[in-house]
Amino acid sequence: MARQPADDAKQFAVGLFSGLPRRYDLLAEVLSMGQNARWRLAMVDHVLPSSPSSILDVASGTAGVAIQLARRAPTARVTGVDITPGMLREGARRVASAGVGDRVGLVAGRAEQLPFPTASFDALTFTYLLRYVADPAETLRELARVVRPGGLVASLEFAVPEQPFWHAAWWAYTRLVLPAAGFVTGGKDWWRVGRFLGPNISGHYARYPVSWTVRAWEEAGFEEVRTRRMSLGGGLVMSGRRSDG
Repeated sequence: MARQPADDAKQFAVGLFSGLPRRYDLLAEVLSMGQNARWRLAMVDHVLPSSPSSILDVASGTAGVAIQLARRAPTARVTGVDITPGMLREGARRVASAGVGDRVGLVAGRAEQLPFPTASFDALTFTYLLRYVADPAETLRELARVVRPGGLVASLEFAVPEQPFWHAAWWAYTRLVLPAAGFVTGGKDWWRVGRFLGPNISGHYARYPVSWTVRAWEEAGFEEVRTRRMSLGGGLVMSGRRSDG
C-alpha cells in the first residue's frame, strides 16, 4: 500500500525533530528569538480560569507545557501526547526531574486520532501543531472531540508579522540568520530545522490564514474563539471554549 500524504507529513516531522530532544527547549527559544517561554505562559493562562481537573497537552514535545500546567494547576491531572519517541523519553526524564511524575502522564499518539474517549478532558492545549498535520480542520475536530462541553482550549503557533517592516525583518531572520545560527550552535540537526522553519511557516499561512483558522476552530465545535498576536506578530496564541452543542 502506498504511503498516504498524512503519513509522509508525520514521518517528516518525526525525522526532523528526532535528533533534538535534549536541546529542544533551548532551540525553541532560539527559533522564537527568546519569546517561547512568554508565549507558553500566555497560552496556559487561557485554560486555568475553569480550574480543570484533567488537561490534555497535544504535541507535548519534551513536556515543557505539561510541566507548567501541572505546576500552575496543582490539583489537575495532565496528559501529554506526542508522536516522536525521543521527545517522549526526554519529556519523561524532565517530568521526573520536576517532581510532577505523579500528575503528568505521557502517551504516544497522533493528534489526528487521539487515543482517548470522547469528552475525556476538562481543558486542552496544543503547541506548534497545525503546520505538521495534513488536514488542520479535521485535526481541530478531533481535538474538540476529546474536550468536555464548556472546556477551555488554547494553542500556540509561530506566525508571520503583518506590518511590512517587521515582516521583512522576520523574513531575513528566518531565512538567513536562523539556519546559520542553528548550525553554529547545534550542528546539522539545528541547521535543518532552521532552514525548514521560515518557509514552512510562510507556506502554512499562505494556505491557512489566521481568519481561516478561526473559522476552522468554530466549525470544529469551539466558541468564543480569540486570537492574540504576540512579539510583533511572530507568535500567535488562540483560545476558545468547547461549545455545549
